[in-house]
Amino acid sequence: MVIDGIANFNALPSEEAEEQLHSCFANRAWAARVAAGRPYRDVTEMMAAAESAWAGLTAEDWLKAFAAHPRIGEKGGHAPETSEREQRKLAQGSDVTLTAIAAQNREYERRFGHVFLIAASGRTADEILAALRRRMGNDAATELQVAAAEQRKITRLRLEALLKG
Repeated sequence: MVIDGIANFNALPSEEAEEQLHSCFANRAWAARVAAGRPYRDVTEMMAAAESAWAGLTAEDWLKAFAAHPRIGEKGGHAPETSEREQRKLAQGSDVTLTAIAAQNREYERRFGHVFLIAASGRTADEILAALRRRMGNDAATELQVAAAEQRKITRLRLEALLKG
């Protein structure tokens, strides 16, 4: 769904606003907090509220949200149409690269206990595979922070797309 600007977002019933926000980031408390801040003067003010709500999240919150994502290169998850659109360029990768990503995904999950997250919009399969391999060298604490930063980028991109208008 695309909401035609901040005025229309402000006018949504609370439940609908929360649902739209939840489609951007799978955390109900975050969505409720951002929705409760309405009305916003502009998108910039709403983005600042989203960032403020993000700052209150815990590692447990991040991990629950990570679990709502499909593996990179796979379908499904919390917002399947959005994920597929974001990964469009990835799907153009060679069979060899896509097979390597699938194998590295499984290894990453064994090592870190959660799906590999990357803001995939506009990235090629080769770029994603290189990032996946590079991040396998991180320790668990570092990788949690990196994955959270990628989730934050994904959320911001989804919010921007939601409010286009």
